[in-house]
Amino acid sequence: MPAIGLAPLIALLLQQPVTAPAPESEPQSISDNSFLIEEAYNQDRGVVQHISLFTREWRSGEYLYSFTQEWPVDAAPAHQLSYTIQVPSNGDGAGFGDLWFNWRYQSVSRDRLAIAPRVSVSAPTGDASRGLGAGGVGVQAALPVSVRAGDRFVLHSNLSGTIVPHGRDEAGDRAATGAILVGQSLVWLTSPRFNVFCEALVNRESSVTGPGTTAWDTTIVIDPAVRWAYNFHSGLQIVPGIGFPITLNGGPDERWSVLGYLSFEHPFRH
Repeated sequence: MPAIGLAPLIALLLQQPVTAPAPESEPQSISDNSFLIEEAYNQDRGVVQHISLFTREWRSGEYLYSFTQEWPVDAAPAHQLSYTIQVPSNGDGAGFGDLWFNWRYQSVSRDRLAIAPRVSVSAPTGDASRGLGAGGVGVQAALPVSVRAGDRFVLHSNLSGTIVPHGRDEAGDRAATGAILVGQSLVWLTSPRFNVFCEALVNRESSVTGPGTTAWDTTIVIDPAVRWAYNFHSGLQIVPGIGFPITLNGGPDERWSVLGYLSFEHPFRH
């Protein structure tokens, strides 16, 4: 990947002993580590995050790997930049998908409430003739909201809309496509370094069916999951996780998947 590689991270890991358990009053807890739902927390000043997400459909074996890197921009930091690389697979094999560039603004950051609107633009790097990309430049606007409900629960809500003005299908036909997504999750903070949560998404999207024509489809995904953290003296935090998404498409054909998550978050300056 054109980002920090695994070798520097492994070296950093080997050089730093695991932190002794922090005092109960100052735990290094888990945040901004959801899988399918976006949390409304920007990166802290001087901290970068590297996120890998791998989902494999149980029956077909088709998978999607994505890598996201998030960087704070200013001292506040109110602004955050990131990019996402995707590697999907289908019946025709695997390949690079579309590349996304993201900007997020931390408009609200309080103890119990966080709001961080995001705007993203995609580059059509995926091969649409193989079903690996949308076939055109896309624009997405999203509104993540995070609410802390007491000391043990956090709610994350998402609303987003996507448009690809010149989408293309595998036959080469073009039409404007779009998508609307609504998502909600509930995180149970069982301990500062171990969380149980469930994510739910409803995605309504269109696809090209012919020259200038599209068809809409609705998908519901429910993902029960767990995540845990390893903290180090250097400030490095590693968060692995696993989920089991269930995809419902309005018919009897439910799709079961397994999801693996891995995040490295660490300071890049003192």
